[in-house]
Amino acid sequence: MELPVKAPPVSGAQKTSYRLETKNLSYKLCSKLDELDFICCGGAPRRSPRFILRDVNCAASPGEITAIAGPSGAGKTTLLEILSGKISPRKVSGQVLVNSQPMNARHFRRISGYVTQDDSLFPLLTVKETLLYSALLRLPGGKKDAANRVRRLLSELGLEHVSDSRIGEGSSWGISGGEKRRVSIGVDLVHDPAVVFIDEPTSGLDSASALHVATLLKSMVLNQGKTIVLTIHQPGFRILELFDRLVLLSNGYAVHNGSLHFLEERLKFSGHQIPLHVNVLEFSFDAIESLSGQNSAFLNNQCPREIRHNGSGHIARTPYFNNHQEKPLRFPRSILEEVSILGQRFCSNIFRTKQLFATRVIQSLVAGLILGTIFLNVGKKTGQVALQTRIGFFAFSLTFLLSSTTEGLPIFLQERRILMSETSRGAYRVSSYVLSNTLIFIPFLLMVALLYSTPVYWLVGLRMSIHGFLYFTLVVWMVILMSNSFVACFSALVPNFIMGTSVISGLMGSFFLFSGYFITKSKIPSYWVFMHYLSLFKYPFECFLINEYGGEQGYRRCLVFDKEECILHGSGFLREQGLRDSQKWSNLAVMFGFIIGYRVLCFVILWFRCCRRR
Repeated sequence: MELPVKAPPVSGAQKTSYRLETKNLSYKLCSKLDELDFICCGGAPRRSPRFILRDVNCAASPGEITAIAGPSGAGKTTLLEILSGKISPRKVSGQVLVNSQPMNARHFRRISGYVTQDDSLFPLLTVKETLLYSALLRLPGGKKDAANRVRRLLSELGLEHVSDSRIGEGSSWGISGGEKRRVSIGVDLVHDPAVVFIDEPTSGLDSASALHVATLLKSMVLNQGKTIVLTIHQPGFRILELFDRLVLLSNGYAVHNGSLHFLEERLKFSGHQIPLHVNVLEFSFDAIESLSGQNSAFLNNQCPREIRHNGSGHIARTPYFNNHQEKPLRFPRSILEEVSILGQRFCSNIFRTKQLFATRVIQSLVAGLILGTIFLNVGKKTGQVALQTRIGFFAFSLTFLLSSTTEGLPIFLQERRILMSETSRGAYRVSSYVLSNTLIFIPFLLMVALLYSTPVYWLVGLRMSIHGFLYFTLVVWMVILMSNSFVACFSALVPNFIMGTSVISGLMGSFFLFSGYFITKSKIPSYWVFMHYLSLFKYPFECFLINEYGGEQGYRRCLVFDKEECILHGSGFLREQGLRDSQKWSNLAVMFGFIIGYRVLCFVILWFRCCRRR
């Protein structure tokens, strides 16, 4: 079922137009067990697969708004994702064609835009900043070209009056829901795509805001000749009149593909009388069964001019991608440029997250002062009790430092959702995100380490040496970086905040248990010894002990006296613990390896998530 292609009134230079169509398209879900056994998709299935779409034939032409409608569960979003290339054509039966040629999903996503139903935006950035960062990442020109594009886009979207307002989150502050929806559309229009896909553009909006969004889309079709495909649930009559073509789905079948007027004629042909207070689409939901029953007979005998395609469109469409399939994909920016832009955006988010920034700074300073006053001058005392107190101080310091960075989990989870949305559009590389995230945290966490180490080191009275203080600060910094990398890694893996908190807390507890502080390595069962070497607690704890009791000073420093006779020197204590001075730097190297390892693992998990197909 196809409609004739109408020429879009594009002003200026002729742009490539894209016509989408499906032929006998079907899509079914296979269970994981069936996929692994090659049963569902390769041989006889164990049980009947669930079909989401069945033999769907539809088309979307340039210069038109094509709306995919139907009851909940009809397959609207699935069809939209197949047309946009989010679901690979290789995973469906039938054909998905772009300008009469098979779709190359990977390339097609680059020249199209996809707006999800949920707004994936940073709440602390302004409207202008949101669009500008998107333009900087997706347009090859310089900052001036990006700023000019954003200025035009703000005017087209009607967002000039809120350009300096923050996006916001919730109802207490920020821009309105309709304005937020237009920002989401603008983020995907910043590179001027020829095809735009929008999932439920009016969802959650009042009638006036919904009409504003729909009118905006109509103006893009009329003025720029874009191909716009969207899903819609129950639009108002004024919005419905703006659509050029309607694809009506029911239980995965396309029961209608044509104009609103054509749908009204079909309903009348079926003997239905549409009430005055009900729009055609809303009424058709109740009459879907009768539409399906007379579908083939009506389509073969009624309205042939509207549903039959003569094979000669009025638009001169260029061949699909001009053999770009053989060329490697190129990103608009280099890795260094992407890291710089993402770093600027990340800095804006960190410094505007006042609760996190201020709390983290105050927490480190106050914790250093409180611990310093609790363990005041304990480092200058001698005796077995003082020795155990100092060891307890090191252990508690690591417990505090390793546990204090879990508050970054919700930020990582929020960024992951936006990252997956942006990388699916080809805006930037996953590696650029991981690099920028790592580099931006380095100076911030160095400041945190200094704020904690400076008061606590001198108040406790640890080794009175500037070299000892600098090494202690370095270890604290590495501990915080290691913990931050650990949280980033598992935030990429876990599905939500609750699961993330449980997993991270459980693993941190295991690291404390197997560190050697509570139970020595020799007494750990052999099948659990590997956890001793994986513990994030073990290596910095040993570094603290070596820094305090090692070196030449360790041979002269007496820790325990018995009747004015020294029975334990610092070097002897280290030997009892099985530690050597050389481990002072090798342990730091292991900690650095943990930082790099968790970041690499974070990259692998994010890359897999972003590149995985449904």
